[in-house]
Amino acid sequence: MIDTAPFIESHFLEMMMKKTGEERLRMGFSMFTMARSQVVASIKRDNPNACINDIKRGIFLRFYGQDFSLEEQEKILNKLLSK
Repeated sequence: MIDTAPFIESHFLEMMMKKTGEERLRMGFSMFTMARSQVVASIKRDNPNACINDIKRGIFLRFYGQDFSLEEQEKILNKLLSK
């Protein structure tokens, strides 16, 4: 779905390209941190007694679950949660 006027999109791209690589990288880190915080809050809302492993599992599945088969997910989660 494209709901942004071409002029606005090009203006936004121009503004982004005026930023340094470091500024764009920091923006990306900031957006990831915010998204992660929202996922953690959602996990805790759905399971107030969630332990650290529940949170790790939830984060992994929400961010990367669709990228792996069920078998691969289990292998990764076993490794992730054994730490």
